Amino acid sequence: MNKETKSLKNLPDENGYYGEFGGSYIPPQLIEPLKEIEREYLKAKADPSFQKEYADLLKNYVGRPSPLYFAKNLTEKLGGAKIYLKREDLNHTGAHKINHCIGEALLAKRMGKKKLLAETGAGQHGVALATAAALLGLECEIHMGSIDIEKEHPNVIRMKLLGAKVVEVNTGGKCLKDAVDSAFTTFMTEYKTTFFAIGSVVGPHPYPMIVRDFQSIVGKEAKEQILEQEKKLPDYLIGCVGGGSNAIGLFNEFLDDDVNMIGVEPAGFGSGVGEHAATITYGTEGVIHGMKTMVLQNEKGEPNSVHSIASGLDYPGVGPIHAFLKKIGRVKYISVSDKETISAFQELSQVEGIIPALESAHAIAYTIKFAPTLSKNKIIIVNLSGRGDKDIDYVAKLLKI
Repeated sequence: MNKETKSLKNLPDENGYYGEFGGSYIPPQLIEPLKEIEREYLKAKADPSFQKEYADLLKNYVGRPSPLYFAKNLTEKLGGAKIYLKREDLNHTGAHKINHCIGEALLAKRMGKKKLLAETGAGQHGVALATAAALLGLECEIHMGSIDIEKEHPNVIRMKLLGAKVVEVNTGGKCLKDAVDSAFTTFMTEYKTTFFAIGSVVGPHPYPMIVRDFQSIVGKEAKEQILEQEKKLPDYLIGCVGGGSNAIGLFNEFLDDDVNMIGVEPAGFGSGVGEHAATITYGTEGVIHGMKTMVLQNEKGEPNSVHSIASGLDYPGVGPIHAFLKKIGRVKYISVSDKETISAFQELSQVEGIIPALESAHAIAYTIKFAPTLSKNKIIIVNLSGRGDKDIDYVAKLLKI
């Protein structure tokens, strides 16, 4: 077997599996529509004109490459490893989500679709997709749980200003999982004219592959940047994990390198049902939203209610590639609490002048604990996946400021 065949970056297999995880567990009427998406995506991936247009928009519209910033103040305060932040928060729309939304919108237009459809939790995927839709002249419909609509009101306003229709979801737990359910239901009746632009590396094949590929720009840039600044690869990569798009975006380019990787899940405020959303930590193998993966579920195989202070991590499943990377021991997954996350949110704001998204603050929280245990010649790259503008009203209420 040659090196190319062994590369973890070559997954999934022809059936959409990462080891035993992934696949496509969908109603019969969606089999052909998803096969069409896969065929058209693979054509676009091999089309220089598509790739050129995508790269041009990333550079001149999104503002890539995003900086790799040495967090000097935080590093000195903690007294351990050197900490670098991959500043996805500086992208247009404020998060990594724009990377795959631009790609998905270009693919939808190439396929002749009229409308983009998606779910959103924290609202960053919704804002990014609404932005891409406005740019490329497509309609846009975003499904969002009523709890998240209340928590992330600024992003709801942004989506509406960008011309998107926001559908409030009041079923189930009224959060991200229920928004996905609602969007899937709509897609089942509108697939001929609508492109379902899933917001993470989740769902049936080919979505985890498509989103991973578009997000891999994060790791490609980070590798070039750290080699330029430090003349060597990092020792650790750290990213928060809900569905897992920002983490795999950073990890993917380094999968074949001697680099340690840590995914940080939301431990919420406890270990009981509905108190956390740490899927890999507490979940079991199951099927959710068209994929086989790790799921927080009851004995009947029904998804449990979940909780995270970060709406974008509030999901009872995880991308199948993360389930696979955990299974083979390539990536270590840990969890941090809501309390630790809020503390990290304040710490980065006050020490570096950077207000992170609550999702990203999970990765910062673990870094604050972990970096001091390492020697000063070690290097950590944290994917700062988004900025905290969307969270400040919610955090202000919690902190009573």
